[in-house]
Amino acid sequence: MTSPAPAHPSLPLRGRVFRAVSLAPQAPVAEWLVLLDEALKRTATLFDDKAVILDVAGLQPTATELESLITELTVRRLRILGIEGATAALPEGLPPRLVGGRPQGEPIDAPAGPEEKPGMSSLTIEGSVRSGQSIVHPEGDVTVMGSVSSGAEILAGGSIHVYGALRGRAIAGAARNPRARIYCRKFEPELLGIDRLVRTAEDMGNHLRGQAVQIWSDGGAIKIAALG
Repeated sequence: MTSPAPAHPSLPLRGRVFRAVSLAPQAPVAEWLVLLDEALKRTATLFDDKAVILDVAGLQPTATELESLITELTVRRLRILGIEGATAALPEGLPPRLVGGRPQGEPIDAPAGPEEKPGMSSLTIEGSVRSGQSIVHPEGDVTVMGSVSSGAEILAGGSIHVYGALRGRAIAGAARNPRARIYCRKFEPELLGIDRLVRTAEDMGNHLRGQAVQIWSDGGAIKIAALG
């Protein structure tokens, strides 16, 4: 009688999903890096504790250009988890190539909402933005139907509308748009930004706390006023 073959231990492989920020550089890269530096000056912690996916589909850099870009981002303390959209062979030592990412414009870990169509410049979050979440939408306005929790952040190229409480960080006009505004139903932010101007909770005072307000830029300063 033949003895059964000895069983071999299996190698378990399971998929995992992690939260990451997708960053899509644009040409000319030198000017794009200037915009990135300005965003980091406004909010130095913008990419802190966040993994970054580098989407180079619209840039199509050579291997040398890609290495140079990774170096520039590393100097700025951005942690690149992977590279998406690259057609050139990736040099040894760079982050891995990634495929199958979410469509551009889809918020990270945000509740599902209406599908965003090409050409639309607004993004609607059907719910709240939780602590630790980061919504980056440089193309236009962002509307949050719920609240923005403490420790959460929104960066929009246009205006920001929050129909609940604003307790985290909100930066509007990130695409060099000084006419952008921020609106919220309950004013309790940690940090506000319009274009290149920033105000923290410490220099906002408490006279409008808890009220519905609008925030805008006027004469090189951030203005805050109650909504009718």
